[in-house]
Amino acid sequence: MFTLYESGKGEVDHMATRLKALFTMAALLTLAGCGSARAGDAEDTTGDEGFVRTINVETATVATEQFIEEIRLTSVAMANQDVLIEAEESGTVRELYFDRGDRVRVGEAILKIDDRILMSQVDQARAAAELADQTWTRRQRLWEEDRVGSEIAYLEARFAAEQTAATLAGLEERLARTVIRAPFSGILDERHVDIGTSVGPGKAVARLVDLDPIKVFAGVPERYAADLTVGDGAQMVFEALGGEVYTAPIRYVGSTINPQNRTFPIEVRVPNADGAIKPQMVANMSVTRRQVDDAIVVPQDALVRVEDGYVAFVAVERDGATVAEARVVALGPSRRNLVVVEDGVYVGERLIVVGQRSVADGDRVNVVMSPGGADE
Repeated sequence: MFTLYESGKGEVDHMATRLKALFTMAALLTLAGCGSARAGDAEDTTGDEGFVRTINVETATVATEQFIEEIRLTSVAMANQDVLIEAEESGTVRELYFDRGDRVRVGEAILKIDDRILMSQVDQARAAAELADQTWTRRQRLWEEDRVGSEIAYLEARFAAEQTAATLAGLEERLARTVIRAPFSGILDERHVDIGTSVGPGKAVARLVDLDPIKVFAGVPERYAADLTVGDGAQMVFEALGGEVYTAPIRYVGSTINPQNRTFPIEVRVPNADGAIKPQMVANMSVTRRQVDDAIVVPQDALVRVEDGYVAFVAVERDGATVAEARVVALGPSRRNLVVVEDGVYVGERLIVVGQRSVADGDRVNVVMSPGGADE
């Protein structure tokens, strides 16, 4: 009985071992069949010399182009002129000539204050001035031609005429100020009074804004102080207006640094005949810092950060195989995701742009695709 039991147990163990081996081989075959040739995947090949690592990559041929380095800023639109118009005389508003939203030309009357009291004062002063002028004319003739009268009476008549004339001029000026006129052409954006409203000197009656052209201000970090001058080009994109691009030269560059945020102001004036740009709108501004001709420009993502800076990988032929070669690069100006390579990569070379983070210097690579071209 014992012998038969031991024999049966051995056969069972042997069958289990064979089944386990079969399952292992099936799993290995399945994994081998699921391999892909995507960029960055490694292909393992074996030969007489053992394991060889091959990584699929994509490359781009290095060429030169013009590169413009930009300073990107956040800017705010402001009205060319924006004033609160105030009354200069006391009285009741009797007439309104424009309403909110109306376009007003410089010098046009906006409203009129009751001027009846001032009008009577002007008439009185005019009569007094005419009397004083007549008196002075006669005194002058009598004294200067006939030597009749006294010098004191002559001088009193002269100064009385001048005083009454000045009083009349002052009252006429006050009378003219009862009609409030536009100091410049623009839009009557607000009206603070109605007919019958009592106003006095300093009382705001309307707000007038000039939106054409419109000013756009931005704060520039002080490190760019030597790079910007009046006349440099600026581009503005107002997201609220659907991303339309406006281009205009810099009109003003600030001479002092704001100690709070370490920036200096610049001003750009943009034509705005249709009034689409409104005050306080925010725009993304870009200003040209410098232009580099025949520059080698590469995507920032194609570079790999190392302890001492950046390296790029290029695909080169070596001993009959394509391998990745690491190059330490010297970088120049950058813009968004693009950067100028000043040294380390040269025209005509194949820069690895996909899979560069999976390779090391000397790794064998398989170029599966070059942007704009076919599989290699």
